[in-house]
Amino acid sequence: MSDMKEKFAQLDLAISELKDQPGALMPVLQKAQSIFGCVSLDVQKHIAEGLNVTLSEVYGVATFYAQFTLEPAGKYVISVCLGTACYVKGAQKVLDRLSEELGVKVGGTTKDGLFTLQATRCLGACGLAPVITVNDEVYGRLVPDDIPGIIAKYKE
Repeated sequence: MSDMKEKFAQLDLAISELKDQPGALMPVLQKAQSIFGCVSLDVQKHIAEGLNVTLSEVYGVATFYAQFTLEPAGKYVISVCLGTACYVKGAQKVLDRLSEELGVKVGGTTKDGLFTLQATRCLGACGLAPVITVNDEVYGRLVPDDIPGIIAKYKE
């Protein structure tokens, strides 16, 4: 539990450094995201109290911007590119297979906390379409049948 106390202490430091600046909410949320890996409800409440703003204001910003997540991500974040080139080359079928294999919908995290599935726009690897990334690892020219082998690699 001391780990959480330490994280909240880091957040308090960020709040105290930024609270008198206009537009402090965004950088405080960014700092919270980097400290905790997400901006859960308890973190949002803490920020609201520290910045003397409403919880709904904090929640509104946290849910509006895609850079913030309200729940912790899995150990491995799988991003499926749905940009034009990938989509045309079958990315939706790859995404559907991932969802089926993992047992989660887009935006979900597996019960074991191992995988989070995301759909993204262009990953900048159009020549390898369709493409997914698992954390920083890029996989290209995929077909749905490639998915079980890729997932198995990370379960070991």
